[in-house]
Amino acid sequence: CVEFACSPWACVSILLVLWFPPTDQRHQPPTIIKQSVKDYIVDPRDNIIIECEAKGNPVPVFEWRRSGRFFNIGKDPRVNMRKRSGTLEISFLSGGRPEDYEGEYQCVASNNLGKALSNKILLRVSKAPLWPKEELEPVLVTEGSSLVLPCNPPPGLPPPSPFWMDSNMIPIPQDKRLSMGLNGDLYFSNVLVQDAQRDYSCNARFVFIHTIQQKDPFTLRVQTKEPYNDTSYNATDPYGGRKVPESTPTFLTPSGTESSKMVLRDEELLLECIAAGLPTPTIKWFKKGGDLPGRKVKFENFNKTLRIIKVSEEDDGEYVCMANNHLGSIRHSIFVQVKAAPYWLDKPTDLVLAPDDNGRLVCRANGNPKPTIQWFVNGEPIESAPVNPNRHVLGDTIMFNSVQIGSSAVYQCNASNHHGYLLANAFVSVLDMAPTMLGPKNQLIKVTRNNRTFLHCPFFGSPLPSLRWFKNGQGSGLDGGQYRVYINGTLEIKRTRKEDEGIYTCVATSSSGTADNQVRLEVKEPTRIIQAPVDQSTVRGFTALFDCKSESGLPTSVTWTKDDKPLHLGRRLRKDEKSLTIANVNEGDEGMYTCTVTSEIDQDSASARLTVLARPDPPMDLDLSDPALRSVRLTWIPGNENRSPITEFLVQFEENHWDPGRWQDLATYPEDLNSVILQLAPYVNYQFRVIAVNAVGQSLPSKPSPRYKTSGAPPDAIPRELRGWGSQKDNMEITWEPLRDLERNGPNLHYIVWWRQKDSAADWNNVTTFHSKHVIHSNETYVPYEIKIQARNDFGSGPESNVVIGYSGEDKPTRAPTDLRVSKVTSTRANIRWIPVDLSSVQGEFKEYRLYYWRESSLVPGLVVNKEKKVKGFYTTVAAPNGFLSDLVPYSNYKMFMVVANSRFESPPSNTVIFTTKEDVPDAPRYFRINRRSMDTIHLKWDKPLEPNGIIIGYQLNYQTVNGSRLGPLKIETFQPNETQFTLRVPDRSTRYKFMLSARTQKGAGEVFSEESPHFTNEGEPYINEVDIATQGWFIGLMCAIALIILILLIVCFIKRSRGGKYPVRDKKDLPLDPVDQKDQDGSFDYHSDEDNKPLQGSQTSLDGNVKESDDSLVDYGEGGDGQFNEDGSFIGQYTVKKDKDETEGNESSEATSPVNAIYSLA
Repeated sequence: CVEFACSPWACVSILLVLWFPPTDQRHQPPTIIKQSVKDYIVDPRDNIIIECEAKGNPVPVFEWRRSGRFFNIGKDPRVNMRKRSGTLEISFLSGGRPEDYEGEYQCVASNNLGKALSNKILLRVSKAPLWPKEELEPVLVTEGSSLVLPCNPPPGLPPPSPFWMDSNMIPIPQDKRLSMGLNGDLYFSNVLVQDAQRDYSCNARFVFIHTIQQKDPFTLRVQTKEPYNDTSYNATDPYGGRKVPESTPTFLTPSGTESSKMVLRDEELLLECIAAGLPTPTIKWFKKGGDLPGRKVKFENFNKTLRIIKVSEEDDGEYVCMANNHLGSIRHSIFVQVKAAPYWLDKPTDLVLAPDDNGRLVCRANGNPKPTIQWFVNGEPIESAPVNPNRHVLGDTIMFNSVQIGSSAVYQCNASNHHGYLLANAFVSVLDMAPTMLGPKNQLIKVTRNNRTFLHCPFFGSPLPSLRWFKNGQGSGLDGGQYRVYINGTLEIKRTRKEDEGIYTCVATSSSGTADNQVRLEVKEPTRIIQAPVDQSTVRGFTALFDCKSESGLPTSVTWTKDDKPLHLGRRLRKDEKSLTIANVNEGDEGMYTCTVTSEIDQDSASARLTVLARPDPPMDLDLSDPALRSVRLTWIPGNENRSPITEFLVQFEENHWDPGRWQDLATYPEDLNSVILQLAPYVNYQFRVIAVNAVGQSLPSKPSPRYKTSGAPPDAIPRELRGWGSQKDNMEITWEPLRDLERNGPNLHYIVWWRQKDSAADWNNVTTFHSKHVIHSNETYVPYEIKIQARNDFGSGPESNVVIGYSGEDKPTRAPTDLRVSKVTSTRANIRWIPVDLSSVQGEFKEYRLYYWRESSLVPGLVVNKEKKVKGFYTTVAAPNGFLSDLVPYSNYKMFMVVANSRFESPPSNTVIFTTKEDVPDAPRYFRINRRSMDTIHLKWDKPLEPNGIIIGYQLNYQTVNGSRLGPLKIETFQPNETQFTLRVPDRSTRYKFMLSARTQKGAGEVFSEESPHFTNEGEPYINEVDIATQGWFIGLMCAIALIILILLIVCFIKRSRGGKYPVRDKKDLPLDPVDQKDQDGSFDYHSDEDNKPLQGSQTSLDGNVKESDDSLVDYGEGGDGQFNEDGSFIGQYTVKKDKDETEGNESSEATSPVNAIYSLA
């Protein structure tokens, strides 16, 4: 908001401009609001329209002056004036020449308060004269000399724009050597022989009427001293090595060493220097005594033209252009004078005055030369106007003193020099008007907290009223602190708070009266986005979600835009009040998404970018090069990354012999490589393809490369997994893993296998085979052999393998472990010992001593056990082996035996050992639950443990109350072994308990089973109350009491009715059941009561017809019949009339206190 600081007269004018009252409320002198330009050029093919619009009250009437004389439009049938307007329309449909209407026009708008004048409008008709016919002789010119081809376009209105073409309508190419000047002439700094290969025609473009005229072409003939050959021409030596005389620079334009130029302020300055010379001179510009105005300067036409836009007085001075080549330089000075048509310093503005007010009109203008100021009144020079003693002209100012009604007029100020003129209208209106509020009445303004707020109170009055603001009709006027009152009546609250809410009253006061208006201000919480959308990258085909959660003190709506354009929602794009969901995203969804939350008074917005990621496009143009024995170079062009950088390339191959059609991975390469050497296997017919990989996934494969076949070679690989083992006790199978297809390296792959007994000097036995197994037979059991192997093909032998040790077959062990015994037996653990066997008796590879053991029985009578055998192995070769068994079941009988094992067989069993584990504490009870519960009892039930681990001697129950995290004192109950249930009486049915139950043996208490009781109301699984409520004494007594009361009531009612009396009858007399009777079908209790749904005793029922009968007189309550009744007869305010009367006694007047009255008293 702009702070107003002005004189009283200027302030009146400002108020008039901002909020002038409607024209039906006051008279207004005419004001020109629209007019044609001063220099008005029209197209002769169109009708002529000269605009002039004005406003005023009464509505202005219009007249025109042509060339200073009254223009009687009624006498000319071609001229028509628009209704309620001064705009002229001149039509030529019925003939006539537009040129007949050229001249200077001025519009006059007048009413009974004055006259307003438009600018003088110079009307001219556009012209495009033809080029004069002339016969042009061929132009003879010597090679290397300068040349100027004149254009001399016909003088048009407005002037045409020239350009040069040849006879084929091809533009003449221009450069540093050859270019067109500002006057349209074509300048050659030096002529080349090639310049004669075309003709030159000047064209004039008349932009206003869209016409082009062409001059007859010039033909050049270039004279040379040496023969010219087209093939010897090049750009660096245009003369083809021939000797052409060089020349120092000379100016073709302007001539001489200095010239002058005049330009008007705010127009465009164009300075030109074109030089001749060989080589072609270079042009440079500078300003004497200062720098060129950098921001306004443009160099054009290959530096030959200097353009300065929006010229000002600072651009006055001497400009120098310099032309130079290596032979010398030349300068030309251009003296620029900046003149100025008049321009406003202080334009007169409309003035509204009250009777006896003072005021002034100011008209200040500047220019070069300084303009003269002339005043007019209603279009007439002020010198010849009637004398007004209240008006004094002081040069560029008119002073008004003690103006009177009837002195209203329109004043014109004309500022002129010989470069132009300015004309301004300003009316002086003398009004006597009481203050008037111009804005809407009793506005409601809603604003957000912590913002600058402006409460407007547009007003008008003459004399100018003073304006004051009040809040809630109290206190003195608001101004200062956080309040600021502007001259136009606006109240600014610098930072609104919640306590600023209320009713604000503005009061305008003058000597003519008072006016007021009210504005109610509500301060709301601002709309704010609390969870804004964030930038995200989403894979194509997936779903993107943008959050937009907001809070506001007003109802809001949410809109979304994409790249500042409305977002069209549909099946894929869905929004709610908190988010935008984009399903199955594609590349078209990429962009900037903006969420805008709007309330009726403010809005907030937040933006986030969606980047759609996709798998890369497949690589292209695979090429094979640099072939070698076992390698080739593969080159490709990467495809589009699709906004996710490529991380690597995967090269795959396919060969058509061993596994045709199956693509296999060959190697991966980093993203910065697209040409790699592939290491290949011999004797394979390859083709390749490349897959690009980014964070989203793999691209589609590229198209396959051409096939490339490598030559054969002996095998490079050694067969893997070579081993010898016996499948029977008298043989040894030698097996290995055959070479892979790509390791064959040639045709006819086979294997040579060697073997011999270990540590013997015997020769190697060997065999050649195409298989991957060879069996040898031996009469000995588990004999070690040395084995080796080699692969061969038609190209030669591969490397031999290392020697490995194999063994012939195994047999059953001949001896069993002996003297198996047990010691240190506890409830769950036992130590064992045995005498080992001679390892030679194992007849194979010793694996372990294998112990078999099982639970034979329990010492607890009647307990059935699982006799499944368990196995535990011991690998040891010491002389006195031992071990232990763990995880045994206490109080049980166990059996065990041991064998020795090789890879295939077990020995006969050792002696069987029987042992017994000791007694221990029992496991937890099998189950523990609360299976019954009533109002004052909890029933517990459990079962004996699955594993007693001894003889059960009883049970122990620990329990305590639970209240949140607080626990009550611990209580203990003990039970006999045959007791498995317990009933606990509770003093308070809302109390919860924690129960801990354990079984006991002679060794002590076992594992604890813990349970916590639920609340008495239904929770968890339902609890069945097995007590028959019908047998309870309290219930029987309650039922009897209810029956007796009902019987008494029936008897009383019967007696009263038989006498004919009137007695109030209650609508309902249902007695509530005791809560114990409110039982759900599942046996749980519901503690709500019907009393919750019944009206309070003595409360009034609805007035819509359920009025209770009463013998009381309504007059008693209504103070003598002054009570009020509804249309249906129901009574209103039965108990309030008297109270209201008492409260209002003593008030002399019932008139409400008006905040405006209070304000007037302050004003």
